[in-house]
Amino acid sequence: MTAPKATDAPYAPPRIFGPAYRTASLGILLVVTLIAFEGMSVGAIMPAVSDDLDALDLYGMSISVFLIAGLLANVVAGLWSDRRGHALPFLLGVGLFVAGMVVAGAAGTKELFIVGRVVQGLGGGAVIVAIYVMIVRVYVPEARPKVFAALSAAWVLPALIGPGVGGIVAQTAGWRWVFFGIVPLVIPAMLMLLPALRTDEGPAPAPPTGPRSRPLAMTLAATATAAGAGTLLYGVDRLHTIPLPGAIATAVGFVALAVGLPRLLPPGALRFGRGLPTTVMMRGVLSSAFFGINAFLPLLLTKVSGLSVAQAGVALTTGALGWTVGSYLQSRREYDRPRLVRLAAAAVTAGIVLTMLALVPGLTGWVTVPAWVVAGFGMGIGTPSISVTTMRQSPDAEQGANSAALQVVDTLGSALTVGIGGVLINLIGHDDIATGYATLAVLMVAIGLLGVVVAGRMRDVS
Repeated sequence: MTAPKATDAPYAPPRIFGPAYRTASLGILLVVTLIAFEGMSVGAIMPAVSDDLDALDLYGMSISVFLIAGLLANVVAGLWSDRRGHALPFLLGVGLFVAGMVVAGAAGTKELFIVGRVVQGLGGGAVIVAIYVMIVRVYVPEARPKVFAALSAAWVLPALIGPGVGGIVAQTAGWRWVFFGIVPLVIPAMLMLLPALRTDEGPAPAPPTGPRSRPLAMTLAATATAAGAGTLLYGVDRLHTIPLPGAIATAVGFVALAVGLPRLLPPGALRFGRGLPTTVMMRGVLSSAFFGINAFLPLLLTKVSGLSVAQAGVALTTGALGWTVGSYLQSRREYDRPRLVRLAAAAVTAGIVLTMLALVPGLTGWVTVPAWVVAGFGMGIGTPSISVTTMRQSPDAEQGANSAALQVVDTLGSALTVGIGGVLINLIGHDDIATGYATLAVLMVAIGLLGVVVAGRMRDVS
């Protein structure tokens, strides 16, 4: 029997802020935080932007064009990352994001402001996909859950302080400095990420050869999907005011989505095929249910429960805190990820159900605080688990395409449920917000329960 060597050292799990990864981790988190801060601040400054540019309808469009442009960039950046690596998509994405902020900040007309938001969306969409690929190719597998947890946490601080800081900046220095002020902060992030942009562990992946490897076909599919989403949202938003044109736009948008979307996802995704297809779709399921309610919680609390706008914001903040706790806990050790995602879907569903207690006469709207902690916790354990599992199930040559697919279903899921929620509220009437919210909540509960049922299909075919 051989005695253990005195020099043997116990295994030390990789630390994402240890010497090997510190600069890359800090750079990634700073870039994501800047993108998140800008996104969270825009809502707070839009009244000032609208007054200055004489565009009262700018709020909704400024958000939708950012999301739709990002969806298109997700796919293109994914293709590029698989073929050429993550460095160029990341650098170009950052450049576009910065250019978009400069254009939006300097805009003298609402049209130019919208152009700036489109350019920002293209840059932000490319950056997020490139970062996903960077994580897989730079970090060892044991470190990836921690990085994805840190990414989730990077959205929390902007969610907490972004609207307030944006409002203060808009009131004191002017809304343009919300955009201009972020630009210099990009420089240290880029400097920290230069080593990671040159790092790619292992041999270069073989060129992709599957159906999602054809640049022209994928670009056309992404264009059809982005245009379809925009047209569909435009149509459903106008069904209650101009029914026939709204119905036509809705139908055209649906057809465009039906043509383009399946080509952007793993085969079998829309029927929840076992393994990777369901893993990708679960990202859309969780985002649809959570953000479909998150957008309308302030409406419930201010119009039905009588809370102030500031008090309603507290409920949303608690969701961000629950998300942070969930993200941290899922990174502590290795879990059965499909089981964890099923728990996540159950937590989001339970949180939505609990928010409906605010509709019960005599109960305070503050009941939504623990409810949204539960829902946020579900997103915190579910979103990183889906990301980790997707990358684990992806061949090297498809990591970019599958990272893009995650972002596509995330964006579409939340955008469509928020749009449909707005239609329900308008159709039922602004004088009966309680009924509108209850109807929407029932639909989102159904989506959450779908996630509970199908999460087990994330497991690969044995």
